[in-house]
Amino acid sequence: MTSLHIRLATPADVGTIAPLFDAYRQFYGQAPDLAAARRFIAERLERGESSILLAFHGAGEAVGFCQLYPSFCSVEAAPIYTLYDLFVSPAARKAGAGRALLRAAREHARAQGKVRMDLTTAHTNTTAQALYESLGWVQDTVFRAYSQRVN
Repeated sequence: MTSLHIRLATPADVGTIAPLFDAYRQFYGQAPDLAAARRFIAERLERGESSILLAFHGAGEAVGFCQLYPSFCSVEAAPIYTLYDLFVSPAARKAGAGRALLRAAREHARAQGKVRMDLTTAHTNTTAQALYESLGWVQDTVFRAYSQRVN
């Protein structure tokens, strides 16, 4: 892959992000639904509810994205980001896009005054875990995560 360019997405980028977001959801077992992906991304960007970083290779093709949701840590009494989505298209993997997106996310978080970023990933996603750990992410061994459906 040629050089990478990372930039913050705007609402005008919904059409670029939606196919990548749909592929990300499929990676996690969801049925393809480009319309839902487009709608979800459009709502997040239009409402300012997330920050999305886009990775482009030198020819201008979008090859990946990272989505950050603002939150707070009550214990630290400080703002944080939850890095919920990170995806690189299969054809572009192993070329540094994921690493570049994570570094850009860190810089964006720092610039936005966040004190920390948190993420979760599937227990089986060992490739991503190795990348995170190589960039200084630390696995939480103190807290156990739970979730509950409310509908």
